[in-house]
Amino acid sequence: MSFLLVFLYNNILLKTALLSPEGLGDIFNPVLMYSINMANEIKLKDFVTSKHFATIQKGFAKHFQLGLETTGIDGSEIRGMCTDDCHPEFCKIVRSSPNGAKRCRQNRLRSLNISIESGQPYTSLCHAGIVLICVPVMDHQTPLGGLFFGKCLWEQFNETIEADILKRLRGLRINKDRLINAARKLPVVSGRRIHDAAEFLFILFYEITGLDPCVIHWRRQRTKQQSEISEVIQQSKKLGIEMQYPYQSERELIGKVKIGNRIGANEILNSLLGTIMFQNPGDLNILKARLVELLSVLSRAAVEGGVDINLLLEKNLYYIGKVMNLNTQEDICAWLNNALNDFIESVQSSLDNRKISRIKPAVDFIDANFDQPLSLNDIAAATFLSVSRLAHLFKEEMGITLIDYLTNVRIRHAKQMLLATDKNCTEVCFSVGYNNQSYFTRTFKSIVGMTPRQFRENNLNG
Repeated sequence: MSFLLVFLYNNILLKTALLSPEGLGDIFNPVLMYSINMANEIKLKDFVTSKHFATIQKGFAKHFQLGLETTGIDGSEIRGMCTDDCHPEFCKIVRSSPNGAKRCRQNRLRSLNISIESGQPYTSLCHAGIVLICVPVMDHQTPLGGLFFGKCLWEQFNETIEADILKRLRGLRINKDRLINAARKLPVVSGRRIHDAAEFLFILFYEITGLDPCVIHWRRQRTKQQSEISEVIQQSKKLGIEMQYPYQSERELIGKVKIGNRIGANEILNSLLGTIMFQNPGDLNILKARLVELLSVLSRAAVEGGVDINLLLEKNLYYIGKVMNLNTQEDICAWLNNALNDFIESVQSSLDNRKISRIKPAVDFIDANFDQPLSLNDIAAATFLSVSRLAHLFKEEMGITLIDYLTNVRIRHAKQMLLATDKNCTEVCFSVGYNNQSYFTRTFKSIVGMTPRQFRENNLNG
């Protein structure tokens, strides 16, 4: 079967299945279905080998005890790319019914479509009432299939879950007692753990296979950025005070661009964008004007980092033109993020300023060891400079002191831990390099405006 025919069949198959409530079985005859399934399998295996899958499965199993199922773009299971435990007993019972198997197939096609359209893992309750996650498999703009996992419960099995499962599966010819007994044995995984597993598998898959999900990266970058910006805005609202523009954060960002340091730069930028949008909600013209100012500041920092000024003028004009022609807040912010990464890469490729080169090891050392008790002597030793000389160069080039930079890095990571982990405040304190909880709490409050406990409660319960 030619590549063109395979491509056409794939697209017709997916669209027809999504539009037809009865699924694929009523549209295509078995011989044609088999040919298309084989073509899909060959196509996906041209990109993802069994060796790839074995490596992915091993890495995933190391952190998450959940089975993996790989499907083609038509929802058909790919032989040799599914773990032995990908179908728990509960799923086998449901699929033992012809109608149950058809519903499973339709459910996968729907999850595939949504995950590919959104460019990110899609989590849902399947037609049988258990958790199902789909990670999209793509190369550039070509959808290839999906990785499915989960098949678990959010919480311990109870009467409400039992009633929901029986209601969803009403009409299927299956043994209800066996079904409920199998449901009781399903693993229970928290929502946060599921989210972590989806993010981990997404990154692991594309790292191992070398596929280029450029469209997915753009969508995910934009979604992640808007989430971080929204957190800044929500936090500002909860504080109930007029939020001042954080010039100290802007100076820290400029310092990172000057030395070509990417770590934490995007988060700082998103914090600045959140402040701008909080102060001027819904006004795209003001947002564009402020972003043009930021572009000029960032490009100047790149020039000070050693990038040729003519190259930066071209880049700056390109990004200003791009931002001015966009009509949504999400796209405007995402393109500024692209500009930041571009400027940092330019500095990295042309880093020839001796003073900046001499303090970069200090920044890298702090970013890598912030969770350890650090002294100025420790940091200076990593640069082969005296403490006084390093302190002078650092303040001159970064615009803030060594201690302020270390503090900002620690508090930024503390905020992430408070929102993304179940560690208590004492554990977070020691995890980011502090050995005194009272001092940690005072420092956190002086920068964030609330205690660590208040920060967690306001952001998780609001």
